[in-house]
Amino acid sequence: MNRKVICILGCVLMVLAMASMATAFGGGNARKGKFLYRKHCRSCHGATASDLSPSTKTQAEWTEIFSDTSKIKCSPDWKNVKEKDINDIFTYLHDYAKDSPSPAKCS
Repeated sequence: MNRKVICILGCVLMVLAMASMATAFGGGNARKGKFLYRKHCRSCHGATASDLSPSTKTQAEWTEIFSDTSKIKCSPDWKNVKEKDINDIFTYLHDYAKDSPSPAKCS
């Protein structure tokens, strides 16, 4: 009986741990992130967004930048952007960074 309860508790804890990891940065939707990037980021960073695009930084640099979003200059303008949408933008920028297997050719 004790063994069964411990096994069930272990499974529940494992499911909770995996669910919490799924909501952390990463695992977002890159396709939606591209749309959100164009909607929210291009308005501030120019029509061509040449100063900010996925290919301007490496995956490690994007991860570092988004590890503390308060350090991003334009983050105060993100008042109406949901956390999930920011994660999708991060996923797009990270997945198409200049050192990724499929870097962005144009944004």
